[in-house]
Amino acid sequence: MDVTLSQAIVILLLVMDPVGNVPLFVSLLAPVDPRRRARVIVRECAIAFGVLLAFLFAGKQLLVLLDLSESSLNIAGGVILFLIALRMIFRTGDGVFGDTLAGEPFIVPLAVPSVAGPAAIATVVLLASRSPHRLLEWVGALSVAMAVTVVLLLFSDRISRRAGARGLLAFERLMGLILTAIAVEMLLRGVEAFVRTLHG
Repeated sequence: MDVTLSQAIVILLLVMDPVGNVPLFVSLLAPVDPRRRARVIVRECAIAFGVLLAFLFAGKQLLVLLDLSESSLNIAGGVILFLIALRMIFRTGDGVFGDTLAGEPFIVPLAVPSVAGPAAIATVVLLASRSPHRLLEWVGALSVAMAVTVVLLLFSDRISRRAGARGLLAFERLMGLILTAIAVEMLLRGVEAFVRTLHG
């Protein structure tokens, strides 16, 4: 997964899916005092950022500890991305990440898995494991992607009202289509790396 900084930012934005998360954030924050909503959004995104940073720095050690190859991580990440992308394209009543809990959300489901989901975690681990010498670049990419996510989610009420349910659904399906292509590419890279180890 040899990518540029700008590509990493785009991929991270796609897997964190801030636009697709707008309806979820709007519905889950509806019972919350409007004066607290911005604080809750920033808090949840900060927690998600911390989780992703932890995996970014500890991802390589985690792979070694669990004796996982990069090809298996590519394949697993591709499968997870593909499943999430399918749920984005063919949206069900319970949303991309399934059922959610009532009350003011804390960590679950907004921080994890909505923003820092399995696909985002797999992506940062892959970035760090394939190019550990570019760790500062990946931190920068993650910071930019998270900043964009925070801004979009802070305006989630306005975005939801302006775009409407149909507009958000159409945009999410488009993002799901792009995510499907990325997932297939990850799967192909993983299979290719695995085949090379068999012949090596």
